[in-house]
Amino acid sequence: MRTTGRDENGLAQMIKAGAMKLGRRGLRGMAVLAVAAAVLPGCTAIRESRGYIVDPTLTALVQPKIDNQQSVEGTLGRPTFTSQYGTPTWYYVSSITGQRPFNRPRIRDHTVLAVTFDAEGRVSEVKRTGMEQVVFLDPNGNKTPTLGRERGFLEDLFGNIGQVGGGGLPGGPGGP
Repeated sequence: MRTTGRDENGLAQMIKAGAMKLGRRGLRGMAVLAVAAAVLPGCTAIRESRGYIVDPTLTALVQPKIDNQQSVEGTLGRPTFTSQYGTPTWYYVSSITGQRPFNRPRIRDHTVLAVTFDAEGRVSEVKRTGMEQVVFLDPNGNKTPTLGRERGFLEDLFGNIGQVGGGGLPGGPGGP
């Protein structure tokens, strides 16, 4: 079968137009993929360690009746805080939080290592607690309850009228 030059020219134009359409679709698809690849990492949670960074190997080295305050400080470092009253206790507090974009951080893992010392300064107990001891509070963000009288806006604005020059103040009755 023989084609004329006119048919070949028309066929070539059709192929070229199809390739251009396919190219535009492919370009759009690649642009959508590039935007998705740039945006998706922003949706992952940000992980942050707060407080003492727990090393299980080091915490396992602290032994009751063997270690003292100096050896515990040498092994674990300075505590997050210490007890002020009662039995001397050092607390190592660690929290790992996760935060998604536009949200508040949430506690993912929480550990408290409490090292209690006896009167001679030796370790008497090593206690570990975790998320089971965490209390989540949901405060009411609309209003803070206070004791006392409720005052309105106008009372706050004009409440001191007549109070200037009152008793005990300079210029008032009973004042110097």
